[in-house]
Amino acid sequence: MNVLGGGLSKAGHNEDALTVREAELSAYRRLGTPKEHILAVQSNIAVTYYKLGQPEQASRIERDVYSGRLKLHGEEHCATLLAANNYASSLLTQERFEEAKSLLRKTMPVARRVLGECHDTTLKTRWICAASLYQDDCATLDDLREAVTTLEDAGRIARRVLGSAHPTTGGIEDDLRDARAALCARETPPY
Repeated sequence: MNVLGGGLSKAGHNEDALTVREAELSAYRRLGTPKEHILAVQSNIAVTYYKLGQPEQASRIERDVYSGRLKLHGEEHCATLLAANNYASSLLTQERFEEAKSLLRKTMPVARRVLGECHDTTLKTRWICAASLYQDDCATLDDLREAVTTLEDAGRIARRVLGSAHPTTGGIEDDLRDARAALCARETPPY
């Protein structure tokens, strides 16, 4: 069912993909499938809800997946850190900046300690955290400066470790341009 759901999603048949993924989740629950597999299916369902334009529903599922990963693996497991990033991204999409920042400020030191500065998940954690800083209309000058500094550093590491063609590197660089523009607009007084 996973392959069918993935194929339908790639073909743009997201409503059908959601039906298949929900049936897969139901079957897994009935069969007593390990929690690890159930969480993976729930994550796929969340992605499908995003594609269907239902970010609130996706965010609720991402929160549940993160909570499930915390209980199953603890805060230092790579899957938990990835689930935290997914949940924070969903919060960011809904402009729930304070919640995203709060989650990522707890997660970032753990990712740095456990995975290291150069790990893709750590880089994404820093990237999402910086985005939650500069995209917030209530961001202070210090927030904007922190976002730019964080993205500059993460971008340097991503280019060195992942290469300039990697999607994470490109995303960080795109957000760095936007963060610099936001900082410049705030620092430059209007005429």
